[in-house]
Amino acid sequence: MARKPSMGRQKIEIKRINCEASRQVTFSKRRAGLFKKASELCTLCGAETAILVFSPAGKVFSFGHPSVDSVVERFLSENAPPQEESMQIVEAHRGASVRELNRQYTEVVNQLEMEKKRAEVIQQSSAAQVRQGEAWWEAPIDNMGLLELQQLMISMEQLKRNVTKRADELVAKAAVSSPFLAINSMGIMDRYAAAAARHVPNPNNSQAIVPHGHGHGYGFNFGRGFY
Repeated sequence: MARKPSMGRQKIEIKRINCEASRQVTFSKRRAGLFKKASELCTLCGAETAILVFSPAGKVFSFGHPSVDSVVERFLSENAPPQEESMQIVEAHRGASVRELNRQYTEVVNQLEMEKKRAEVIQQSSAAQVRQGEAWWEAPIDNMGLLELQQLMISMEQLKRNVTKRADELVAKAAVSSPFLAINSMGIMDRYAAAAARHVPNPNNSQAIVPHGHGHGYGFNFGRGFY
């Protein structure tokens, strides 16, 4: 049977998205991508950039290097007066700090994307094990990397906390539904101790009661007790 030829990667037609939810999701993704590209441009080339974006709901988002205000003011001021030397030093230091922050931001975004991909791989692997009748905690760990082992450890600790919490809830529920289980055992022993104290001979009393030779109990309502 001949295999159906693949359509390959197709271009998405650029037009307004009618679905409001899909339009909002697309806006969030494209806005993040736009800001990321602008940050990379500033880091690689030392460019000064300002971006203003209004969402379909009217909420404003901005990105600027070194800041939106400084870039806009520079754009609006055609004949800006020369800055003093001290101000130039301050601006240079500020620009270096912003470039470093942009670099760190780009690294964090890249790491976040890698972690999302790793999480998707782990979820797919766990789903495949469940379909095969295996529990996710029984997965072989020989081929796991450090991040996968850390994620597995966190998941198992969370499972342990959930099991402990559920067990405590069941025990508390059983105690409430069965009052006999909630009786204080010390209270029962206290009653036996009080009964025993009433039959302890007083050493100062010469007429102290002596237990009968063939008695089978000692006053605890068992056997024949004292006479």
